[in-house]
Amino acid sequence: MKAWQFTEVGEPLSHNEIPEPEAGPGEIVIEVRAAGLCHSDVGFLDGTLTALLPFRPITLGHEIAGVVAATGPGVTRFAVGDRVAVPAAIEGPGTSSNGGFQPKVAVRENLVLPLPDGIAWDQAAAATDAGLTSYHAMVVQGGVASGTKVGVIGFGGLGSLGAQVALAVGAEVYVAEKNEKAHAFARELGVADVATDISAFADEKLDVVVDFAGFGTTTAAAVETVRRDGRVVQVGLGVGEGTINLQTLTLNQVVLIGSQAGTAEDRRAVLGLVAAGRVTSRVTRIGFDDIADGIGRLERGEVIGRLVGVNE
Repeated sequence: MKAWQFTEVGEPLSHNEIPEPEAGPGEIVIEVRAAGLCHSDVGFLDGTLTALLPFRPITLGHEIAGVVAATGPGVTRFAVGDRVAVPAAIEGPGTSSNGGFQPKVAVRENLVLPLPDGIAWDQAAAATDAGLTSYHAMVVQGGVASGTKVGVIGFGGLGSLGAQVALAVGAEVYVAEKNEKAHAFARELGVADVATDISAFADEKLDVVVDFAGFGTTTAAAVETVRRDGRVVQVGLGVGEGTINLQTLTLNQVVLIGSQAGTAEDRRAVLGLVAAGRVTSRVTRIGFDDIADGIGRLERGEVIGRLVGVNE
């Protein structure tokens, strides 16, 4: 079968012929129906996140939804034909083992979740990473709840889902997004206001600001904008390092906290919100043959929402 694989920093994905996977002890083989494309994949290619990958060539794709095609010895939770999703995890496919940018993938049973029938493949794939990460950042790390005034920096795949999660729990949401083409979508969701920079909401006394962009300047602006005793949650990794005003951080007693992925409880909560129609990814579907081109579109900033490769 053909797989889209990372080979070297600075090189595009290679479309390589590899053997079909077999289910080892405690593993299942999933026939991939949808695999989401993520900015982390861009980070692997440009060298920002390459250190996370244990070998090369390696098939990328850590947002996976599909059908169980085979089970290995000792598997008890799943049977052939089950609908499943694979939540993104550093120890999971697309990071520590071959991922979902191939027709079939072998995954450890303990990393897999059953997928409710009401969730479409493309929505399920997006929920495994973007939905999970956004929920954890908002509700767990940010403590966002009914009545919270929350700022969202970056309204791409993660930020748009984060805003929906915040709205779903009853928060008042303010969005900062430089790409004005995304502003109409934000307003359609029912956010309180949209601007190109979070500093536009300095007078709103935001309780929480979640930075889904992570370009250093965005984090600095979040620290300057959030209210005294407020909280800034860092999710995005647009750059590896940034500079913030320590005086503002200290004198305003701002809490700065990182957020990455989520827990099993978060995963169930996200799938519940998706199944209930409370959280929906703005998905652009592409064929598996177009995955490498899709990564390029992500790198150039041409995507609003999430790109998902669909294998049908």
